[in-house]
Amino acid sequence: MAKAPAAIDLKHFDVVVKPIITEKTTLVAEHNQVVFEVAKGASKPDIKAAVEALFNVKVTAVNTLIQKGKTKRWRGKPYRRSDAKKAIVTLADGQTIDVTTGI
Repeated sequence: MAKAPAAIDLKHFDVVVKPIITEKTTLVAEHNQVVFEVAKGASKPDIKAAVEALFNVKVTAVNTLIQKGKTKRWRGKPYRRSDAKKAIVTLADGQTIDVTTGI
């Protein structure tokens, strides 16, 4: 019988919130990088472990940034969007992640 795949730790699903698909992120995909929105309290080792476990790839580097929320107006009243933490994950050569499909 085939070996059963290892169970994925559920905390990994809390670390990686969603992939970010924009024009800029598709341009960095040419350099073997993928951009994810991650939990605010996630560290670089947490992000690396989560991406490797969820997508079965080898991660070589993780760069993070915090995007400050913009002030907007809705029905004439100002409000502020939430801050978001992004992670730019560099994959090893030959590795890819298809963000258009689910996990």
